[in-house]
Amino acid sequence: MTASCIAVMAPGDMGHAVGKVLGDHGHDVITCLAGRSKRTRGLAAKGNFRDVPDLESLVTQADLILSILPPARAIKQAKDMAAAMKAQGATAVYVDCNAVSPATAAETAAILAEAGGPFIDCGIIGLAPGPGRSTKFYVSGPDTAPMTALDGQGITVIDLGDGIGRASGLKMAYAGLTKGTNALYTAVLMLAQRLDLFDELIDEFEDSQQSALKNMRARVQRLPADAGRWVREMEEIADTYREAGLPGGFHDAAADIFRILDATPFGNETRETIDPDRTMEASIPVYVDHIKPKA
Repeated sequence: MTASCIAVMAPGDMGHAVGKVLGDHGHDVITCLAGRSKRTRGLAAKGNFRDVPDLESLVTQADLILSILPPARAIKQAKDMAAAMKAQGATAVYVDCNAVSPATAAETAAILAEAGGPFIDCGIIGLAPGPGRSTKFYVSGPDTAPMTALDGQGITVIDLGDGIGRASGLKMAYAGLTKGTNALYTAVLMLAQRLDLFDELIDEFEDSQQSALKNMRARVQRLPADAGRWVREMEEIADTYREAGLPGGFHDAAADIFRILDATPFGNETRETIDPDRTMEASIPVYVDHIKPKA
């Protein structure tokens, strides 16, 4: 693929790293920082993004738009981009890389179709790209060539065929395990704390569930920094289960667990400001203190 102009909305934890590796491979990476936070501006600078003044400028310059946002903002972002495309007569390829259900991906595709914008469904799996690490971008849709051309340029692009929703569906199934497990770990520990059996449960885990306990101690205290973004992701996963004729209640409950974590003082942290010395054992009582009483 020849060098192109790629817009990334927005340069958050994942987006800024994706933009940086694409820029390192010769692409002109842009974003629009109007109204964005100091942290987002800092990440954009770290990723060597070129800032443009508004979405109208962005859609006229970009060949490809990567939407990498918390899923609660995905539809609004698509509508804003579609409006800018209509206003400018632009038809950049729009790639929805958000953690959304196949139904939400189809809704987003319809929004872009009204503006004449080609659409690619995408699910990101793995940590943000960096030295020695290439994040997987699963893609699907009628024409995925604009994304598959980026394979090997700091990211790994895997084509799942022409069905919109296939890439989103794979992401939902995968995150249902990874983030769903984190929610389950937390819920189990909170239950033990409420029952005044926390120490006893940890003793048993140390004897019979060492691997799970190791994962708990590595992850549970770090979750509030991401919990607010993951609430909607769990709801999208629950919707995906229901759309497939399966119960969605487990991930509805996972969303509720992440709501509790987001409401704690730790919910104000970012990945850069997480207290590295805080332990799982110190975190769980704080989480429990923020359980809302039954109505």
